[in-house]
Amino acid sequence: MTKVAAIIGGGVIGGGWAARFALMGWEVRVFDPDPEAERKIGEVMGNAAWVLPMLYEAPMPNRGQIRLVETVAEAVTGADWIQESVPERRDIKHRVIAAIQGACPEGAVLASSTSGFKPSELQEGAARPGQIVVAHPFNPVYLLPLAELVPSAATDEAIIARAKEILTAIGMYPLHVRAEIDAHIADRFLEAVWREALWLVKDGIATTEEIDNAIRYGFGLRWAQMGLFETYRVAGGEAGMRHFMAQFGPCLQWPWTKLTDVPEFTDELVDLIAGQSDAQSGHMGIRDLERLRDNNLVAILRGLKQQGAGAGKLILEHDTALRGPLGDEVPLVTVRRVVPVDWTDINGHMNEGRYGQLFSDASEELMTHVGADRDYIAAGNSYFTAETTIKYLNETHAGEDIYVTTLVVLGEGKKLKLLHQMHRASDDELLATCDQFLLHVSLETRRSCPPLPNVLESVEALALRHAEAGA
Repeated sequence: MTKVAAIIGGGVIGGGWAARFALMGWEVRVFDPDPEAERKIGEVMGNAAWVLPMLYEAPMPNRGQIRLVETVAEAVTGADWIQESVPERRDIKHRVIAAIQGACPEGAVLASSTSGFKPSELQEGAARPGQIVVAHPFNPVYLLPLAELVPSAATDEAIIARAKEILTAIGMYPLHVRAEIDAHIADRFLEAVWREALWLVKDGIATTEEIDNAIRYGFGLRWAQMGLFETYRVAGGEAGMRHFMAQFGPCLQWPWTKLTDVPEFTDELVDLIAGQSDAQSGHMGIRDLERLRDNNLVAILRGLKQQGAGAGKLILEHDTALRGPLGDEVPLVTVRRVVPVDWTDINGHMNEGRYGQLFSDASEELMTHVGADRDYIAAGNSYFTAETTIKYLNETHAGEDIYVTTLVVLGEGKKLKLLHQMHRASDDELLATCDQFLLHVSLETRRSCPPLPNVLESVEALALRHAEAGA
């Protein structure tokens, strides 16, 4: 049964929520009185549909429909998840929450994207306070997995549990904030960095670009994979965090920063920062900047995913959860995916080395299908590739949906021969082929040997079925 998400407020954040839910197979209804809402959400969805599937080796769920509706009631009726993303004014949020609760199911999660209000403040005067929780995301919502999940003492435990389950199912990480606090957790760090950056610009110490360079060429790369405390634990060397604290603790008494002081927010300061920012990035439009940001995030997140580190570990686990068993069709469809940006070369098309990876992924899916899975390999048995012949028939570009079919041409004893064919999903155009010859080996002796009986039986059965089908 299709699940329904209601998005109230379709700006940058609401549009990002809508895109993530839709790409994860949910039906999405959006209410936003802005006459430009449909165009804006369409553009956000265009960005999201381009990049989010690039994070996954598994096929994405069938995309859900995003539909703009005329009223709050139409959006929330029968909804499983309701995301309020209206402007940060308490009176507006109270009015919207009242309208939502007047029409939504009592068991639906009613989450707010607020970065500033505590859930208890949103619950004031609500018909069902226990239904309301904060789910504060980060832009772009369709790529960044963090959602700060903040309940109050009045929030129902069942709502908290359901919110965690749903956020995890759409590939996000629900960070359960156990106590209400202004600005939750992450924005308190961002506010501290932002405040110090304003001083550095105002005092003429650094420009906006120099500050950005300090982050993206330095500690930002460490934070992306290890966060704050783990980074500093490594900085402490063999002695660890205790040594780091002893070494750098005294500097906390030194007047390095102005975090307890705020620069006067004058027109002159705004002009200074805006002018520097225009000089830094004004040559690019907002959609160009978003595409650049999203492509870069995909490449970074895929690198972390390959290492199973940071947010990449979360994506790897979600990718695994999205995978299903292969069917019984002939030939087998072993891969369905989108070509990611980091698979392309200077010509803008898929690098030839990635074809080898793609066909290797297809082989691994077939191995799992016949029982030569991770447990089989851990027990000391595997198939090794002895020879491949790849033919490149057509160009393949980033963002294209592709699939690979696999035939078992020979499955006899320790020998296995496969024919992989790569197709463009939109028109079934044949893009490349790969003849692959594999030998079964013992990982203990590193020599060829017959497969274990259950695997051999499965391989021989596949070979027979494929031959009988005239493949």
